Amino acid sequence: MKYLFNLFLLLMVSVACQGQKLKLALHLTKGNTYNMVTTTSSAVKQTINGQLNNIELTITGNTSFKVLNADDSLYYMEVNYKNLGMKMQLPTGPVNFDSQKKDPSDIMSSILSGLVNKPFTATFTKSGKVRSVENVEKMISSVLDGFTQVQGPQKEQIKNQFIQSFGEKAIKGNIEMSTAIFPEVPVSKNEKWTINTTLESAMTAKISTVYQLTDVTPTSYAIHGDATIATNANDNYKEVNGMPMKYNMSGTMTADIKADKATGWISESKTKQTISGTVEIKDNPKVPGGITFPMSVVNESVTTDK
Repeated sequence: MKYLFNLFLLLMVSVACQGQKLKLALHLTKGNTYNMVTTTSSAVKQTINGQLNNIELTITGNTSFKVLNADDSLYYMEVNYKNLGMKMQLPTGPVNFDSQKKDPSDIMSSILSGLVNKPFTATFTKSGKVRSVENVEKMISSVLDGFTQVQGPQKEQIKNQFIQSFGEKAIKGNIEMSTAIFPEVPVSKNEKWTINTTLESAMTAKISTVYQLTDVTPTSYAIHGDATIATNANDNYKEVNGMPMKYNMSGTMTADIKADKATGWISESKTKQTISGTVEIKDNPKVPGGITFPMSVVNESVTTDK
């Protein structure tokens, strides 16, 4: 009887723990620096005029976030790129750009190097959403102004490409993919919630993610996410590589995340995106008459805090 009574108590404690509401949020310390080290590998398949055109792309980046100030609802961050790299396997051969290269003849690597350790600011909510990103586009313009060998239309094209990849809207979406994962209200283990984010680069996509708190340990929260991804059919054409382009894509994403229990900062995140659809290139001097072709993309990304 005593054994059964003790077992009953243990079961009741277990049920109570399962139902305990937890407030998942960032708990960062003023003056401390938090890191985000990300590697994203992409496999792009596209068929243009009956010709298969595959591209493999790997982007690496180490970004630091220093808490300059905090109040009851917001964190004010100084953000710095510590290093940036890009490797591409194109049909014409491999291409490699790296901010750590010291080769003045490699303009793209030199520009990436110029972006390193040039601070800009970002404001985070306690739930990980990015309220604002400031001064990053001024920083990009300032860096490009230092390369006098790049002038005229070429400079504007490179500037547009960098703003699409590293501008305020792009940075906001990229950061939020890692940090904007917490619900606004307390949740219990196995409970689900939905977060909506927007990714903006050459392609603008809406992402709706259903997250679930799958485990709680003494040091971390484990969170799983399942998402749908879709571009907006009503979006305007964007200039990409000097051509007006529009993406009509949709797909899915899965995410498995570990967040530090004390700080809420992401200690590890693994995501996989699979999207497909068509790309429209509007009539322009480079592609007279325009063209529409199918494309699929698989992105796999790993983020850690060190």
